[in-house]
Amino acid sequence: MTSANPLLTFADFPVGKRFDFPGRTVTAAEIVAFAQEFDPQPMHVDEAAGKASILGGLSASGWHTSAIMMRMLCDSYIDQTAAEGSPGVDSMEWKRPVLAGDILSGHCRVVEARLSRSRPSIGIVRFIAEVTNQRGETVALCDYANMIRIDGGEAAAHANG
Repeated sequence: MTSANPLLTFADFPVGKRFDFPGRTVTAAEIVAFAQEFDPQPMHVDEAAGKASILGGLSASGWHTSAIMMRMLCDSYIDQTAAEGSPGVDSMEWKRPVLAGDILSGHCRVVEARLSRSRPSIGIVRFIAEVTNQRGETVALCDYANMIRIDGGEAAAHANG
């Protein structure tokens, strides 16, 4: 980011703040490529096996869906944030299969924001992310946190009061 667009800091993440994800089409080629590398189960690497499964077609691995969500998070806010990583994910739910041709979008919203007890220059921001398909059906839900720097003015205000 340039100085004209400073990084988002802890104060930019009040409870209720929402970040929308742009749409992204999931292709058969990327489903197979991801699965061959990381999750080579038949329903992820073979269209006929996917159609014969309870998933109803060539389907993305849940881990692939999670990776797509991570990219959406980076594109929507993380890459513009003074982020210091994540202390973890509380839950990751795969609600529906993601099939070749699905268009994924969604959003995340801040559900909690607090100062770190052990690191005074960091805030802990908890989010719920929801990924949906083109029919508006939820395909994934994630409850996670990011550690986000507190800017100098914020840190001084917290230290004084």
